[in-house]
Amino acid sequence: MIVDPLVLAAFVPAALALNLTPGADMMFCFAQGLRGGPRAAVAASAGISAGSMVNVTLAGVGLGALVASMPGLFDAIRWLGVGYLLYLAWRTLRMPVIRGEAPAVRPSRAFRDGFLVNVSNPKVILFILAFIPQFVDPGRGAVLAQFLIFGSVIGLGGLIINAAVGWGAGGMGRVLARNVRIERGLRWASASIFGLMAAKLAWDSRA
Repeated sequence: MIVDPLVLAAFVPAALALNLTPGADMMFCFAQGLRGGPRAAVAASAGISAGSMVNVTLAGVGLGALVASMPGLFDAIRWLGVGYLLYLAWRTLRMPVIRGEAPAVRPSRAFRDGFLVNVSNPKVILFILAFIPQFVDPGRGAVLAQFLIFGSVIGLGGLIINAAVGWGAGGMGRVLARNVRIERGLRWASASIFGLMAAKLAWDSRA
C-alpha cells in the first residue's frame, strides 16, 4: 500500500479531532445554513472540502513552500479572502426580507462561496504543510499520492461534520424565519459571522 495501514489508523482520529474543532469552516457552514437552509449548508461544506483538496494538491507538489517563502504573495491571497468575506456579508445584508420564508440560496452559489473562502485562506495550505508531512513516508514514494490520501481523510471528515452543523442550523433557521423580525436578525447574524471571519483574517495579516 502507498500508506502504511497503521499510520493511516493513527491519522484518522487526529484528523477527526481537527474536524470537530470549531473553526472558520464550521462557522461558515453554520452561517450558510442559517440563512440559506440545509441544502445550501451541505453545498457550502462540499465546496470547502473541494477547496481543501486543491490546497492539499498544491502542498503536495511543493507550491505551499513557495507561498510560505513569499510574504507578498501570502498577503495578497489573504486580502483577497478578506475582501470576498466582506462581499458575502454585504450580499447577505442586501437580500430582501420575504415574509414567511427566508430567501433561498442556490446550492451552486453556496458551493462556490465555500470553495473560494477555503482556497483564498493561505493559512490552510500552511497548516497542511505542517500537519500532513508528519504522516508521509518518503521511503514509500508517491509523496503526492500520500498527501492526497491523507487530505481526503480530512476533507471527507470535514464534509460530514460541517454539513451536519450547517444542516442543523438550516432547519433552525427555516423555522425561525417564519417571523419577519427574527428572519432579519438571522440575516444580520450570518453577515456578522462573515464579517468576523474577515476581521480575523485581516488581523492575522497584520500579525
